[in-house]
Amino acid sequence: MTVTDIQKDLESQRMTITAELDAPVERAWQLWANPRQLERWWGPPTYPATFVDHDLTPGGRVSYYMTSPEGEKFGGWWEILAVDAPHRLELRDGFADGDGAPNDDMPVTTMVVTLSDGADGGTRMVLESQFESREAMERLLEMGMDEGIQAAMSQIPAILADPAAA
Repeated sequence: MTVTDIQKDLESQRMTITAELDAPVERAWQLWANPRQLERWWGPPTYPATFVDHDLTPGGRVSYYMTSPEGEKFGGWWEILAVDAPHRLELRDGFADGDGAPNDDMPVTTMVVTLSDGADGGTRMVLESQFESREAMERLLEMGMDEGIQAAMSQIPAILADPAAA
């Protein structure tokens, strides 16, 4: 898997990450649909994710936390807006407090994940994040959102290569 492109457009408050996966679309979909696979890559390598709730149906909720090397837990949530398995997932993505409730002091993004046929039987995965404002985008980029997701996605090849994960 290779992240082939990252576009950050402050004018439209949008960040788009494109990656090529060495697996067919149906297999790549499991990276999102199976919470045990998702937690193997959603957090950067030093901040592994644990998914508590995982309901990938429209109106469903997903809750998780990432654990720092020092043991601190940082929560997050998704509100599922639309699902067209195995090709498209649309969600609102936000931060959560220590009890898992949305943290209204932090920005919320809308993310669309698109999986389509790629080269050599693989999959092209595009993650498009729409920010609420330019300030929200700048804040999350300053926190390292782009580097974090790229580091997280670098863990995907090992999952796809693991026959037990299939």
